[in-house]
Amino acid sequence: MESPFESLTKQNVNFSISDMTQRILFFILIVGGCLTISSFVRNAPMTVNTKKVIGTVIIDPGHGGEDQGAKGGFSYEKDICLAVSLKLGALIEKDFPDLKVLYTRTTDTYPELHDRAKFANENKGDLYLCIHVNAARGKRIASIIGYKTVTYYSGKGANRKKRTKKVPQYRYTNLPSEAKGTETYIWGAHRSEDKELAIIENAPMMQEENFEKNYGSVDVNSPEFIAISLLKTKQYFKRSATLAGFIQDEFSKVGRMDRDVRQRAIGIWVLQATAMPSVLVETGFISNPEEEDYLNSETGQDELSACMVRGLRNYLTWLEQKQQLENIPPTSASLTTTHSFLKAVEDKHKTTKK
Repeated sequence: MESPFESLTKQNVNFSISDMTQRILFFILIVGGCLTISSFVRNAPMTVNTKKVIGTVIIDPGHGGEDQGAKGGFSYEKDICLAVSLKLGALIEKDFPDLKVLYTRTTDTYPELHDRAKFANENKGDLYLCIHVNAARGKRIASIIGYKTVTYYSGKGANRKKRTKKVPQYRYTNLPSEAKGTETYIWGAHRSEDKELAIIENAPMMQEENFEKNYGSVDVNSPEFIAISLLKTKQYFKRSATLAGFIQDEFSKVGRMDRDVRQRAIGIWVLQATAMPSVLVETGFISNPEEEDYLNSETGQDELSACMVRGLRNYLTWLEQKQQLENIPPTSASLTTTHSFLKAVEDKHKTTKK
């Protein structure tokens, strides 16, 4: 009687030795490749993507011309904004020679707000830095300087009587504001629709290198493009908040009071109308005499500019790291076992077939 093993052997007589050899060689190749790639991922340094993460920075000195902005004891906001902005731009050009720096104004003029946003969008800015100076009301104190005798009457008819009383007299003194420090604003999350609209209205800015390769040829009024603009809006919010955080960190390191990253409830129009990551930096309080001296000094302006540039450097490093991770093939991140490698190959094959 024929054994089960002999029966099975006869049924598979067409399975040749060469087929088995090929399977074994394939498995060895797969395992070897897995170990090689795993070793490379563990030991090789991550290569830096040479593609520039940003190309153009727009600097917007607040106010200007007849719009003087906040007034201090001896200076105006518009002049401080321009001075700090020019120092900031010069430092960026020095430290990042590959970046293009453009200004909404370089003299004592006043571009309308919509013109500032339009300028940034038409020049395809990758980052919008708006420079301002803060102000706050000071305290009003009262001191008694004497008393005044005041006559008044009480009661009615026969009971009506004349009376007197002493009423204190006050002198009021307005003290300068004690508010100080820096704060950085980003466009409010509640204004996402405005930011999205800015992206849609500035569709030419979206025509970046490899745009059609990445997104396809889409109509700006199509649901596809609306979806892209929504994704861009969320991306810009995250990038704006990240940059603002880096800038505030640098201010804090040099001893400036950190008033944090903020969103104004009413929004800031130039931030929500620019189709790019955008921040507005309130460099200090002109209403505080000590702060006003600092804001008008070469030392203060140099320090503020240097802090913002260091914040920008950290932001660019963060972007580069994000770009590196996004450009690493999915298979490279999880090649630790033969099983994960084979699964990655299978998933890649399925994706390719689609």
